[in-house]
Amino acid sequence: MKVIVIGHGGHSKVVSDIIRATNGLQIIGYLDNKYERIQVDNDLIFGPIDEAIQFLEEQKNIKFVMAIGENRARKQVVERLGLSTKDYLTIAHPSASISPSAKIGYGTVVMPQTVINADVKVGNHCIINSGSVVEHDSLLDDFVHLCPNSTIAGTVKIQEGACVGSGATIIPNRSIGEWTMIGAGATVIDHLPGYSLAVGTPAKVKMNNKVNAR
Repeated sequence: MKVIVIGHGGHSKVVSDIIRATNGLQIIGYLDNKYERIQVDNDLIFGPIDEAIQFLEEQKNIKFVMAIGENRARKQVVERLGLSTKDYLTIAHPSASISPSAKIGYGTVVMPQTVINADVKVGNHCIINSGSVVEHDSLLDDFVHLCPNSTIAGTVKIQEGACVGSGATIIPNRSIGEWTMIGAGATVIDHLPGYSLAVGTPAKVKMNNKVNAR
């Protein structure tokens, strides 16, 4: 299957490695707004993001993978393109351990050495970054980003657009509000409201983040 990667920065390097490690997938190009026009280099196509719609009209058996690490920017691109969820490919590195009962949404990328356990539900266009653990019965809404080595204990609910920092831990049965950011290394022992920034051990809300929600 032919794959076009949307986004061509640092995050796309890891996403590209996952695609190359997956049998049956072939990267044919990258779309990023740092490119002003379509160009071809070493048999790869490069161009602006809005060209995705044209590629769908011209190519058969093609899928897109989002490689934009920032949650809000990723959502904005998805909404602007207006593509079907089925136009996006869900990918997982071969080293990831994913329970057969887990459900992973369209466009989500699961990085190396991650663990997603029984009856977890992950939404569309999420990033489950390297070494993260998501325990049983947890629910991650669309556009969530778990940064490397974060640990989500059982029956945790993380709402849309939230970001869990590197090495952070959320204890069981907690809820994280939409577009909340949890700092690196934080330990979350309480429910967190939406649109907030929480840091420390135990994690405390430091500021309202609603102004940056979209």
